[in-house]
Amino acid sequence: MPHATGSVIRRAGRALRTSLFTQVLIALVLGVLVGRLWPQAGPSLQPLGDGFVRLIKAMIAPLVFCVVVAGITKAGDLRAFGRIGVKALIWFEAATSLALVVGLLAANVFAPGAGMHVDPASLDKGAVDAKTGGGQLPSAAQFVLESLPNSAVGAFAENSLLQVLVLACLVGAALLHLGQKKVPQLLPLIEQAQDVVFTIVGYVMKLAPLAVFGATAHLVGEYGLRAMATYGKLIAVCYGVALAFLVLLGLALKAVTGLSLWKFVRYTREELLLALGTGSSETVMPRMMQKLRAAGCRDDAVGLVLPTGYSFNLDGASIYLSIGTLFIAQAVGVDLSLGQQITVVLVLMLTSKGMAGVPGSAFLALSATASALGVIPAAAVALLLGVDRIMDSMRVATNLLGNCVAVFAVSRWEGALDRVTAKKVLNGEEAAVPVTGTSTTGTSATGTSATGTSATGTSATGTSTTVAPAPEAAATGGPQSLEPGTAPARAADA
Repeated sequence: MPHATGSVIRRAGRALRTSLFTQVLIALVLGVLVGRLWPQAGPSLQPLGDGFVRLIKAMIAPLVFCVVVAGITKAGDLRAFGRIGVKALIWFEAATSLALVVGLLAANVFAPGAGMHVDPASLDKGAVDAKTGGGQLPSAAQFVLESLPNSAVGAFAENSLLQVLVLACLVGAALLHLGQKKVPQLLPLIEQAQDVVFTIVGYVMKLAPLAVFGATAHLVGEYGLRAMATYGKLIAVCYGVALAFLVLLGLALKAVTGLSLWKFVRYTREELLLALGTGSSETVMPRMMQKLRAAGCRDDAVGLVLPTGYSFNLDGASIYLSIGTLFIAQAVGVDLSLGQQITVVLVLMLTSKGMAGVPGSAFLALSATASALGVIPAAAVALLLGVDRIMDSMRVATNLLGNCVAVFAVSRWEGALDRVTAKKVLNGEEAAVPVTGTSTTGTSATGTSATGTSATGTSATGTSTTVAPAPEAAATGGPQSLEPGTAPARAADA
């Protein structure tokens, strides 16, 4: 018996030392306890989470640039990259429209704001202005214009993902035009820079438990259980609808690719828990990019679809905005007609696309929707101030999984998904490429890197892990040999 007890203790100790999921889960529980018992300590712990988010964000722009440039160059076909972009936008629009409609239907059925009888005159419109900093959402023309960089350095300095994507597409196109003979050293240099960025991310991820602890303690200390008591029905409806929407996404993923969303959740449980704990999906973008590539998605598809989805595919935010609009109307006693609710969907389809990176963007979108309807007092938007932060977990999880499903779906649509490898990785039959400090490139016969064909990867601890390539990858030189009858990408044979 003592031997069995000692074995359990050793296993628990090993899990605590090596499992990020275990570390983050413990940090989450400790954060809740500290925030509940010592709420005054919450604000002093918040910098732990904010500092971690800043460090990760510093790596996102160079990572996206390197992945997209390498993906375009290796695919060898700029038209294919363009098709991926168009298909991604079609998927994003369909997914966000579905999220808006499902949210409106649920708000009509469950009426989370009914019976509140709030007097709009008693609400403080200035509180919303303070939350948004007096800003506003960009118009469609302004949004497109701001997506174009006016400085190559500025795009990276401001961490503007869309501007970095535009730059990466231009550089990738230029490299394709010049060819390997004219710039033989540039692509290997970009791939080496990518490996350096992934290694830095591995170092920063060691701080993830501290970030989750600080962010959770601050959230619980600031809001406690008061918001749950006041907005319990609204919170339940939003989270319930998000869960139902993820079920629909899972069915769509199964129909399009034959893959299981639940298995993907299990595969990325560490990243999902970290995103929930910090309230930011950006903190896990680098690791998600690695895991999607390891699961059979081609580099160019991952490099374009995932970062673009952070601006265009905000499924969780769409659910929150549609339910929030009807909640506000019901709370102040305004009955919206069918035509007005259709207007809500159309307005939110536009305003939700410009939300990323704008402070208080949800309140700006809600204010714009209220103004378009003309029957909801602008001050009524302040009703959601007390619950907005609690909705972060729902928005983060739904946005993140929605973007990952989009990567799989668009990859399958374009023939850029190795389903055999994907199923093996999600089933745990094949070891995934290490996700911290990993070299995701391998050396081909000509000395250039062929993505995804590396047989060894270096983990954050500096040990080497051997990964057996899928049979299809071994036959063609990389996972770019995808669907039956699909020619492998030229990069795999480079």
